[in-house]
Amino acid sequence: MSLPTEPIGSIPRPEEVIEGLKAYRRGDLSQEALDQIADRALRATVGAFEDTGSPVITDGEQAKPSFLTYPIEGADNVEPGGVEIPFEAGHTRTLPRLTAGPFRYQTYAAGYLERAQAYASVPVKQSVISASALSFLYPDDGLDGYSRAAFLEDLVDAVEADIRRCLDAGAHAVQMDFTEGRLAVKLDPSKELLREFVALNNRVLDRFSDEARQRIGVHTCPGGRQGLHPQRRRGLRRASAPAFRPERGALLHAVRQRGRAGARARRCARAQHGRPDDLPRRDGRERSSCGVARGGA
Repeated sequence: MSLPTEPIGSIPRPEEVIEGLKAYRRGDLSQEALDQIADRALRATVGAFEDTGSPVITDGEQAKPSFLTYPIEGADNVEPGGVEIPFEAGHTRTLPRLTAGPFRYQTYAAGYLERAQAYASVPVKQSVISASALSFLYPDDGLDGYSRAAFLEDLVDAVEADIRRCLDAGAHAVQMDFTEGRLAVKLDPSKELLREFVALNNRVLDRFSDEARQRIGVHTCPGGRQGLHPQRRRGLRRASAPAFRPERGALLHAVRQRGRAGARARRCARAQHGRPDDLPRRDGRERSSCGVARGGA
């Protein structure tokens, strides 16, 4: 029996990209110079993926500032100090918070797709962030003149546009990153939060035809449960596996750290770029560009 596989998620970033992002955020590097650095990493990643013989590749998320917050990079209505997400290994990640409406994307994933397609000779799959992940941006105490309901409507519109632009640009498939699905059960064992997340994401998927949904997948990132108590792990598996009905998008129940094509590409990338460094976290430890700490959750 054959098991079709395809790469998912990030490839370790070279030191040049990491330092370039730091310099750009300090104001010491121009956008043009950062783009040139990212393109060098992108070409290397595409080449490494194609060397594996995989019929479908990704861009390794080399050019994204973050797999989670790329749509709002540079937005003037967000600030630090939003929801803090704890992990079993002891570290945390803090998201930005929205300060005013309306919510609008600054960047769409189709731009990253088109950059990868320029170097690729095989079909390219593109990842996008889910509506449920970005729903954390809205503050608990609300915003004057901009209700949560209005925010969610704008959010669903934006995520739909993000997916549709990728499909229109010729993506082999679009992967919605729903890594927070397992976190939802950890935060709320009643699973009510998980149900809310699923309902919100299905508001997006419902806007696509049956034909289009054949090219949309939902990635739940089982690797994100590392470090959880075994009892909690079993609960996460039961809760998230049936969350999306097949007619609303294929459930890509794959692990970022697994898959032969992805593993071989990682080895190629490491050989070209050295150790798999990535963006620093608040506690000083290293993490990958998909936000998963090495040795942690």
